[in-house]
Amino acid sequence: MNNPKILFPLALIGILSTYFFVFGQEKTLEIIKGEYLFILGLIPLSLAFIFFKIKLKDYELIDFNKNSNLSFKSIVMFFLIFQVVDYYSEGSFEGMISLWFLYWVMGIIALLLMENINFYKNYKMIFKKA
Repeated sequence: MNNPKILFPLALIGILSTYFFVFGQEKTLEIIKGEYLFILGLIPLSLAFIFFKIKLKDYELIDFNKNSNLSFKSIVMFFLIFQVVDYYSEGSFEGMISLWFLYWVMGIIALLLMENINFYKNYKMIFKKA
């Protein structure tokens, strides 16, 4: 179940469910609106992703990201360390979980950046030969 295509939507559902339960609808919408710049930052990254996906659909791609040493276990440990730091810096459990949506958006940004870099390297390699 390490597939980001499955984990990110499930995580969003979990985050929103927790937010609605703990904060209610008004505060949840306020938290989401507070991250509007990061959400807007997803638009150009998504457009670049779609561009490369369409442009490279007929080519065999090399996965340049497969050599990364980040395992799911190390990512979870990294997240847990941030949770402890957030708990103390935000002063409460509610302050800690109010940052989960930001982490989720940052995860999407990181995933799109890694995919776009991989696509760009493939694009550069394929069209340099042509």
